[in-house]
Amino acid sequence: MLGFAALLAVAIGIALGLLGGGGSILTVPILRYTLDMPAHTAVAGSLFVVAVTSAVALVSHARAGRVRWRTGLLFGATGMLGAYAAGRVAYLIPASVLLFGFVAMMIATSVAMLLPRRARLAPPTGDLAVGKVLAEGLVVGAVTGLVGAGGGFLVVPALAVLGGLPLPVAIGTSLLVIAMKSTAGLLGYLGTTDVPWTPVLMVTAAAVVGSLLGGRWVGRIDERTLRRGFGGFVLAMAGVVTWQELARLL
Repeated sequence: MLGFAALLAVAIGIALGLLGGGGSILTVPILRYTLDMPAHTAVAGSLFVVAVTSAVALVSHARAGRVRWRTGLLFGATGMLGAYAAGRVAYLIPASVLLFGFVAMMIATSVAMLLPRRARLAPPTGDLAVGKVLAEGLVVGAVTGLVGAGGGFLVVPALAVLGGLPLPVAIGTSLLVIAMKSTAGLLGYLGTTDVPWTPVLMVTAAAVVGSLLGGRWVGRIDERTLRRGFGGFVLAMAGVVTWQELARLL
């Protein structure tokens, strides 16, 4: 099953490298159901996978000039506060509640992927207003720390719509934010949760390979087709997670 999990992790990395988000939402189900990890362990492991994969994918985007460092660092710093705080208290939340919250995150992700993108509302000034960065960074960071997803589907639209960044730049910048938030969330979890590092590292290595491929394919694959296909897949996975957790409870 570890080999199958690694294969799925490659797909996660590809989506993360291409879209700046979305792929990480599948890491928890892979660790939870393919490798049979407890809920909190799966979330903690997911945060590690997402942090490393995003950091590696960030390199190719940075070399291509698709990262706005000031905006990303500011957003990421506030997101780290929310993620660390959420990770510290996540052990107090029952596993079933945590996973059904994760299902809600998956549904939100799929809707964001399936709906057409809105036109940019702001001129391409290059940086978000500080107040907007602080507010959304804290909220998205808290979501990341609780459910182990990078929150890229929230970060990319914020950078593209509110900040007026071109989509490729928003994707590259979001990877910086995701890496920072996921690291902070993981640190919050490590105080209360043991992580089985061998399988997590193998899944991480596979996801990194996918992220490198995804970064190279940016602009070569029709984004609308990719988003719709991935959004439908995430929605189907939300149904699988719901079914599995209801079966465990009943």
